[in-house]
Amino acid sequence: MKKTDFLLLLQSMNIGDKEIEKIACNCSFMVRKSLISPSDLLYAICCQSTQGTVSFNDLAAKIDAESCISVSRQAIAKKVNKKSALAFLQKILSLVIMSRMDKELICSLRSECKYKRILLQDSTILALPTRLFDIFSGVANGHTAVSNARIQCVYDLIAETFISFTIDTYTKNDLKAAPELSLQRGDMVIRDRGYWSVSEVQRHVDIGADCIYRYKKCQILDVEKGEKINLLERLKTDNKLDLMVRLPDPESTIVRLIAFPVSEEVANNRRRKAKKEMKNTPSKELLELLSWSIFVTTIPETEANYDFIFKAYSLRWRIEIIFKAWKSNMEFSKIHNVSKTQLSIILFARFIMIIICIQYIYAPARKIIIQLHKCLSVIKLVRYLMRNPGKILSIVLELVNFKGKVNYHISSLAKYCCYEKRNRKNFETHLDHILSLS
Repeated sequence: MKKTDFLLLLQSMNIGDKEIEKIACNCSFMVRKSLISPSDLLYAICCQSTQGTVSFNDLAAKIDAESCISVSRQAIAKKVNKKSALAFLQKILSLVIMSRMDKELICSLRSECKYKRILLQDSTILALPTRLFDIFSGVANGHTAVSNARIQCVYDLIAETFISFTIDTYTKNDLKAAPELSLQRGDMVIRDRGYWSVSEVQRHVDIGADCIYRYKKCQILDVEKGEKINLLERLKTDNKLDLMVRLPDPESTIVRLIAFPVSEEVANNRRRKAKKEMKNTPSKELLELLSWSIFVTTIPETEANYDFIFKAYSLRWRIEIIFKAWKSNMEFSKIHNVSKTQLSIILFARFIMIIICIQYIYAPARKIIIQLHKCLSVIKLVRYLMRNPGKILSIVLELVNFKGKVNYHISSLAKYCCYEKRNRKNFETHLDHILSLS
């Protein structure tokens, strides 16, 4: 992608050259005017970050090629190694996240849906150079040490936009990250069992938000008698459950527990995975419980049956697919020996490019292409854009100026980036169903 195209792309998000310069000044990234402008460096970092390793020499060469400004890699290193450079990238990222392309459509979705936001929170692990072990930690034994970072993401399904990205140490697990999610009244939050805690469920209740969790083994009590419920025995007797239970916390939080059986094939796959991933040998009771899909939610039965809960939880795979798309096509696995500041800058630049692909192309294009009776694939789309970056601006402008007629670039996305015809339901089908029922 050329620099002029990149700046026009940001301009379409109401982030002009003057705004970029103002942010750079406020962050102390630009104290006085210099040969290298903030726009030059932003363009070079964002474009190079998707190609894998990013060297100071690559950045200098990119600026030279696009702006005809001869700069040394030492000058680039001096700018990039400043903490203010990271603050600059973070501020640009927040502006890109907050900028919406289709506010009217988002508002109409929100007005039709009970929930203001449907938030997915999940994390993914990123392997790092060993020299960063002391900063990010990881896994170590007597023979080897592996450095990892944990990237936490929050994604709003209704607005089809990311709410936040954080880069944390490997030891800051999902449970520790859970309380940092900013909740609002009218939210629905979907998380896996790694984020589960009784205090988090109570926090949702206090704020007036709903949540859906995969069940994590804990004590559950009868609502009326307060006696401990033997979940496995109840499931062996009834096979399927939908009942209110009390959690063993000071507030005696009441939640809804839903369980229904899965096929033997699915259950066996879960058992194999549990034995492989758990540090200790899983108990016989836990392995038996894997024969059921069990959920805990604050949504009452009068508002959603168990089929709704299952389908709503399955939407969590959207963020898993996004993880897969960027890891497969944006060279996330290629991280060379850099400092913590340089690593953070590279990752935030990649986040900016991810949001451009998902928020500014995938979300609006999906709504147009679905009218052609086709479903846009996130993975195919990201792959297409990363291999044809020169088309990004043209696609965005065509989407922004869409007047009802499908033109060349949207037709190309429909041709090369859609699922093949198949009978099984995909993500879009489930999402539309959930929004219509909620």
